[in-house]
Amino acid sequence: MRKTVIITAVISFFVFVNVFLYVTLTSRLGNNYSGVSQTKMVDVARYLPFEETSNLAKTGSSMHFSSEDDLPVLDGAAALVPVYASVIDSVYPEGSVTYEGGSFSDDNKYGENFAKDSVMQYQNTIRGYDALLEGSVDLFFTAHPSENQMKTAKEKGIEIELVPVGLEAFVFFVNKNNPVESLTTDEIRSIYRGNITNWKEVGGPDRSINPLLRVKNSGSQTMMEKFMENDMIKRRSIFAVFGASIGYSFRYYLSGMVANDNVRMLAVNGVYPNAQNIRNGLYPLTSSFYVVCKKDNPNPNVRKLVDWLLSPEGQRLIEACGYSPITSP
Repeated sequence: MRKTVIITAVISFFVFVNVFLYVTLTSRLGNNYSGVSQTKMVDVARYLPFEETSNLAKTGSSMHFSSEDDLPVLDGAAALVPVYASVIDSVYPEGSVTYEGGSFSDDNKYGENFAKDSVMQYQNTIRGYDALLEGSVDLFFTAHPSENQMKTAKEKGIEIELVPVGLEAFVFFVNKNNPVESLTTDEIRSIYRGNITNWKEVGGPDRSINPLLRVKNSGSQTMMEKFMENDMIKRRSIFAVFGASIGYSFRYYLSGMVANDNVRMLAVNGVYPNAQNIRNGLYPLTSSFYVVCKKDNPNPNVRKLVDWLLSPEGQRLIEACGYSPITSP
């Protein structure tokens, strides 16, 4: 009899624990409109120059470098891989993109194994910007550098030139099942300052908000800090995992490159971030992206390439890559 009571008590305890975990954790996470942070790494293999299967813009160019030229080395942020890879494919000679081991491999942290003598590099925003300052990269494609990055250049006595070459939208996104479709800029700032903590405060369900954060000095984090006027939460609450997420990124990176069907971009101040609203300036978080170089770079082809990017041909290529040109091509 005593043994039966003990077994019953043990079973009851485990049933209680499982029910408790389901109610407090599993049921809340199973439909919490989250999972929006899993935007995946960029599949660089889709954007390799001189490959027939690559997803690159092929709009043609009247300017072509030869293997005898001093070829500028290009690098950039993940969101702008399609742009500078398409530039190389359009302007550079075949054979100028090389790989350690002889062929492309994605068996490493950043999904690339470009050789040191390759004109295409993929070191992403933080490492790539450092490579620009060190001189192993000639042109870097990026959102506006962070204050720390600008400060680093100044401390090293390096003058850099930022040339705007296209337009992109800074966007906020949620899980596709989240019924909230639009937020105001004031509401977004209040969320990321910890003043609005539940979706019901902005017309959504009675669920806490899980505000996702990005890596310091990344392009999206730099843009976010500028948008927030450097007044935002530094870290999320330990209970944020129970909430429904909101995140931020750049439009084409989210919709075209990682193409996550489980997330949906939000309208801001009632304006959705489509290509037309970016081009006509109606979307309030439209910003330029840049090609950055050192002012004292002695390679004359650096300036030639920058000028070409601003020409009608270059602007057509940027538009064909999925971004908005800064001038009418």
